[in-house]
Amino acid sequence: MKKGKHEELSKIAQMLNSTTKMDTIVIDPNGNALFQLINHPIPSVLAYPENESMYFNEILSKRPSNYYFHYINTYGLEYMASGIWKGQSFLGSLAVGPFISSISIADRIKDIISKNNLPVAERKHLEQFYQSLPVLGEVEYKHLGELLVNLCGHDYISSQLISSEASVPLLNQDRLKVSIEENKDIIERRYENQNQLMDALARGDKAEVNHLTHTMSGIIEFSNRIPESPIRSSKNMSFVLNTLFRIAAERGGVHPVYLHNISERFAILIERTTNIPDLNKLITLMANEYCDLVNTYATGHYSSIVKKAVDYIKLNLGNNLSLNILAKEIHVNPSYLSRKFKEETGMNISEFINQERVEEAKLYLRRGNISITDIAFLVGYNDLNYFSKVFKKITSVTPSQYADGIGLGGPRP
Repeated sequence: MKKGKHEELSKIAQMLNSTTKMDTIVIDPNGNALFQLINHPIPSVLAYPENESMYFNEILSKRPSNYYFHYINTYGLEYMASGIWKGQSFLGSLAVGPFISSISIADRIKDIISKNNLPVAERKHLEQFYQSLPVLGEVEYKHLGELLVNLCGHDYISSQLISSEASVPLLNQDRLKVSIEENKDIIERRYENQNQLMDALARGDKAEVNHLTHTMSGIIEFSNRIPESPIRSSKNMSFVLNTLFRIAAERGGVHPVYLHNISERFAILIERTTNIPDLNKLITLMANEYCDLVNTYATGHYSSIVKKAVDYIKLNLGNNLSLNILAKEIHVNPSYLSRKFKEETGMNISEFINQERVEEAKLYLRRGNISITDIAFLVGYNDLNYFSKVFKKITSVTPSQYADGIGLGGPRP
């Protein structure tokens, strides 16, 4: 590919990446990535094989230049691609994604895990990843395809900017002094409420978190910081809150593995939000989800040794687990670990592992579209009979009865 064309494609890819907030990749005729712009990395378990790039070329090279390709891979990730043409010569493809065309994809995470033999420990990460993806309706992704065709099927035209002169506001020192005095109490109260919110979140006190976020409904309206762009000011404050919530959840004992994914997801959602009321709603959602994370995964109330053991169990639930394996992984004597674990959790390690696995199994059983044998394997049991025995001991019903709704208050309608 000639240098000039390469530079043109680079500019087109940058424009698409900037406006769509989706990953953009330019593929040469041999299926190699000439360059790619990544907004956020796809989890390694979902990384698509290189031959998918060749598949884009194979489909598009056999069609006229006005065709685009809507591709959905085995993980439900969707891409829009168009051929790159110079007259009648096919020069490769340009693809944008991933996105999803149905919000219900988040409900199909368990099916994706089962179908592709993914580790069950990845479920929470995958849920957060899919929830961060843009959702495009049929009209929207068709327009995206048409845009790709028009950008890739013609020569690039350089553009020139015309801008008006920016007006410079006059600084009134007297008014500034009055403004500072007027806002002193408001600012102090805002910071006090912010600290109360962080403390409540670190405790996992969802009722207090909801109360505080409701009373702080104007928390992100700092429009005076960038007068010409209130939405930019509000987004900046939302990014700050995302960081503060992450720190609060970490103080509450949530493992960084879980925090990294949720923090990335909300950073993307904040940037995609286009108005202040929706940002306020997003802040409430963000505070609640961080709070849920504390309630589900926090281990801060345990000693260092037991915390490490619990974190390892939760992150490796689908793998082989035992007292000796845990002791080896966290470098501690098995007898000492067993004693400390029982003292702090009220359960021995085997009981705790079974409790966590049964809770995970319940989620799959409620879905009703994965066999009980597959569910047992997904949550770490190689013996179906043993899984059923453990499940009944903890829930008082068999896995089949629970799947039929008996363990949920009655049979399914």
